[in-house]
Amino acid sequence: MTLPEDAYLLRIFIGEDDKAEGRPLYQLLVEKAREHGMAGATVLRGFLGFGGSSRVHTAKILRLSEDLPVIVEIVDTEERIQGFLPLLDELITEGLVTMEKAKVITYRSREDSSG
Repeated sequence: MTLPEDAYLLRIFIGEDDKAEGRPLYQLLVEKAREHGMAGATVLRGFLGFGGSSRVHTAKILRLSEDLPVIVEIVDTEERIQGFLPLLDELITEGLVTMEKAKVITYRSREDSSG
């Protein structure tokens, strides 16, 4: 797959404990992104944050994993990202979704390299 130099980055801010279809939401989002042929997706786990409720979520030793913040990042063309947004509306009941332009410097897979 090739990606144009000017792509888009979709960021989905959710909680680690969020679920959809009985499964972790972050996992379902990555699987759905793959099914939709998106160029790539990554899940990042935060150790401190707060959202709309202003409740702080932290990974302090005495409070092991209290619904830590999770960010799912997906990169692709603007059109493909736009086509993916309706699915997010169905799956996400609480969180934040942002989209921004991203400059693709390199996009290769192991199969691309001739060695």
